[in-house]
Amino acid sequence: MFNLTRAYRYYLYGQPTDMRKGFDSLAGLVRSQMQVDPMNGSVYVFLNKSRHLIKLLHWEYGGFTLYYKRLEKGVFERPVLGASQEITWSELMLIIEGIKLGSVVKKERYTLPKK
Repeated sequence: MFNLTRAYRYYLYGQPTDMRKGFDSLAGLVRSQMQVDPMNGSVYVFLNKSRHLIKLLHWEYGGFTLYYKRLEKGVFERPVLGASQEITWSELMLIIEGIKLGSVVKKERYTLPKK
């Protein structure tokens, strides 16, 4: 069941990823390259070089969950970033739905101050 919502934090890995990697290898990338614990409850997003495959790694109670999608036509938009970067739930949904991020205008919304 797709159990992801805007309540989670999302991080897009900045480099193309070999999609043959599974739970342990992706968690290893998060630990070694992003310098964070993959079991912290955040969701880690990976795209392959040709951007037609996407994987989301998420630690849930009891173990890792891996979401995987392959596009039959088209590519996923990769936001312009050098290294890994936090993205919002809205940006993730736009990426998955194939909407060009550069053409999106986001209206201001209230958010709680970060602690």
